[in-house]
This record gives sequence, structure tokens and C-alpha cells, in this order.
Amino acid sequence: MDTTDLDARDRADMQKLAGGHDAALNELMERHAEPIFRFLYRMLGNEDDANDLAQETFARVFQHRRKFRPEARFTTWLYTIAGNLARNHHRWRSRHPTVSLDSPTDEISSAPKHVLPSRDPAPDATAMSVERAQAVRAAVAALPPEMREAIILCEWEELSINDAANTLQTSAKAVESRLYRARKRLGESLAGWL
Repeated sequence: MDTTDLDARDRADMQKLAGGHDAALNELMERHAEPIFRFLYRMLGNEDDANDLAQETFARVFQHRRKFRPEARFTTWLYTIAGNLARNHHRWRSRHPTVSLDSPTDEISSAPKHVLPSRDPAPDATAMSVERAQAVRAAVAALPPEMREAIILCEWEELSINDAANTLQTSAKAVESRLYRARKRLGESLAGWL
């Protein structure tokens, strides 16, 4: 489905939702819940927080359904809501840090899957891939928030520069500048992995 069809369906569902047809929210969630969760997870780095904020994002869509402007793109509005929630949550977390009481367990199961040879990639290749992914996530997480948002929206969520600019409530030039600086920093911090 191309973006024009998707935009038309989103606008139609938002009109239904604003008109009192609450089931239209289910259609919107079916199409957008997974990308919003991924966006929030990349922003926050925590699956539980991302899940909670994804639900809160759609609660806000429902709460503010009559404020949606039909001439605007729904996805831009949706990512703006999610981004604002993520920024607020990040600020709250920085003021209220938490410590996990869970201790990792090193038990090895005796189930057959742990004994039989695997068709999966070799452990060293898997470990390298996991380490590389962790290094990329850590490098992106270390970026200043405005650069991190631009990278996540444009690279991972594949939004256009203009859509990212609308989501971040800035100009396309500002997004391009943030992307340039973010890519430069990522290149420097990930030089050992490239």
C-alpha cells in the first residue's frame, strides 16, 4: 500500500473517530502500533516503557481526536505525540532513576535444544552481531536528543526529511543539519565497527 492510500485511510479513520465511531481507533492501531512501538523503543531503549508509551500515544489520539486537522498527515501527528511522550519520559527518568533488583541467572537448561547441534550462525558470529547492534544502539542513545530523533525518524522509521521536520516542528534544513551532525558523530564513535 502506498503512502497516499495509507494517508487517505488514516484521514478517513480519524474522521470516523472524531464523529463518534470509536472502533476506528482499532484500525489506526492495527496499522501504526508496531512502528510507534519501534520508534519509542529506539528512543527509550526499554521495551516496557516503549509499550506503555505506545499505549499512551493511542490514548492521546483518542483523547484529542477532534483536534486532528484533516489536511495534515496522521503519521506526522502520531509521531509528534509519541516523540513528546518519549521526551517527557526521558526527562522524568533522568530525575527519577531506577535500580533493577533482578539478578541475572546463569543456569543452563538440560532441554534438548541446548544439547543438539544448532543450525544457527556460529556463536562468535552471533556475539559479534549482538555486540555491533549494542554498540550502534549505545552510540545512537548517546547522541543529543534532537540528533537522536532525526536519525531514528529518517533512518529507522524511514520518514522523509519533510515529514520528520513536521514531526519535530522544525525546518527541513534543520533536520538535514541534525542528520549530518548525527551521522558524523556516529561515524566517529563507531569507527571500530565500520
